Amino acid sequence: QVQLVESGGGLVQAGGSLRLSCAASGSSVSRKAVGWFRQAPGKQRDLVAAMSSVGTTNYADSVKGRFTISRDNAVNTIYLIYLQMNNLKPEDTAVYFCNVFDYYRGFGSYIAGRSWGQGTQVTISS
Repeated sequence: QVQLVESGGGLVQAGGSLRLSCAASGSSVSRKAVGWFRQAPGKQRDLVAAMSSVGTTNYADSVKGRFTISRDNAVNTIYLIYLQMNNLKPEDTAVYFCNVFDYYRGFGSYIAGRSWGQGTQVTISS
């Protein structure tokens, strides 16, 4: 069972930066792809960044060039997954969630894991 805890959100002005962190625990995390999703009020949860098990990264067009996903090796079976967000825009406002995929072959072909954290709120003011 994977457990996920997101942190690092906050309120920043447009053009600013934030770094989100996700602590992922579970023995299977090291062998799986991971990703960051976001959900704005009244909208569906969308994938914005993903990293395959071998380190290949993919991004939604809306964040490409501004967001960077990365991960650290485990310490006591807890992996850290990061999302560096630069040049933030008001449309980036959402709750951000990390996920450990059950299956991932790209943005158009994935199955998100059943475990979700509580998310972290990101609010960008104009």
